[in-house]
Amino acid sequence: MENFELTFQLRFIIALGLGFLMGLERETSGVHRKSPVPAGVRTYSLISLYGFGCAWMFQINISFILPIGLLSIAAFAGLQYLVRTKEGHHGWTSNVAVLLAFIIGALTLLTNVWVPLALGIIGTILLSEKTSIEQYVEDLKKFELLAILKFLVVTLLVLPLLPDKGYTRFALNPAATWKVVIIISSIGFAGYFLIRKLGSRRGLWLSGLLGGIVSSTALSIAVGRTAQQVPEMSMRALRSSLLASSVMYIRILVIIWILGPQFLPYIWWKLVALAVFGLAFSTLYFRSVTSSTKGADFSTLKNPFEVTPALIFAFLFLALKVVTTLAKEAFGEIGLFTLSFVIGVTDIDPFILSLIHKNPTVTSLLVSAIIVSMMGNTLSKGIYFGYLAKEVRKTSIWQYGLWAAFHVPFIFL
Repeated sequence: MENFELTFQLRFIIALGLGFLMGLERETSGVHRKSPVPAGVRTYSLISLYGFGCAWMFQINISFILPIGLLSIAAFAGLQYLVRTKEGHHGWTSNVAVLLAFIIGALTLLTNVWVPLALGIIGTILLSEKTSIEQYVEDLKKFELLAILKFLVVTLLVLPLLPDKGYTRFALNPAATWKVVIIISSIGFAGYFLIRKLGSRRGLWLSGLLGGIVSSTALSIAVGRTAQQVPEMSMRALRSSLLASSVMYIRILVIIWILGPQFLPYIWWKLVALAVFGLAFSTLYFRSVTSSTKGADFSTLKNPFEVTPALIFAFLFLALKVVTTLAKEAFGEIGLFTLSFVIGVTDIDPFILSLIHKNPTVTSLLVSAIIVSMMGNTLSKGIYFGYLAKEVRKTSIWQYGLWAAFHVPFIFL
């Protein structure tokens, strides 16, 4: 929109098109319900143009016409609502849509065009998805609504209030720590609704894929709690954790490609090999996993937004960050491998970024340090998940342990 001038004529066409779009939805909805609608394609188009015309007169200093126009449309919608109420129709969605059509027409001329476009398109979507939204509301449980509200409080209210700077010589950052809480809670939150919507098979698979892009450690904890609540889902939760851990290598590869391309020739094939190794594990015994989760009881899977476990992990994150700083001071540069492994237990992205930024010259020591940090991270995820999912604890330990051991040859190659 910024690459060409939005002329008066083009804005007129947009106003007409948005009114036509809303009217088309209303008329189509009436056809499907086999009932007449108070306003259709022509009416909504005219109302949008009426709003556009009032806005044009407002711009040429006939300022009173815009509020009068809005009041006249509101009176029309109110009268139509009273008539339909007497006929036994109690919904007023169409009446609100009529007011919205007028406002969209006026805003098309008065403001940035993305505002009426957003109102028109989103408004039409909300009108057309009436059945789906009502079904979702019927299926939504009370504790799930409370979980959504808690999620909004944590993400939108708490985070902006926290200072985004480091404190003490360990550079403990409250905002960065709270982001850890949000990541862990969000993955569990999203995974719960994916499972509800798609079932355990596709829901956990998709959670693993997306979780690996954001934080495979957070995903492993989240699905570990799912396995703790519903033991029948333990094997599939383990596959989700393994899948997320596999995606982690691809994520790191992309980071290196963007920010440290000089490392790419020396490390890309190692990361690909480690990712493939994890993907092989994530698909192992797939048929037995399918049969083991058949008939799983999802009624015990409650409270998708649990802050307490996320807070525990956040405090663990801070404690390990302090330990990391102390280890660096104690061992110095010669303890890089030890430091890499310790940092791998927490968050490897900042460590890897510091290596590739501060060292434009690639050395085998730096490449090996990156692999060691990933090995520590892989081992820690197996411990996290195994601690929570006792039903598959042995399977988790030997699979993640073998995967961690697979890193060793790449440290020295």
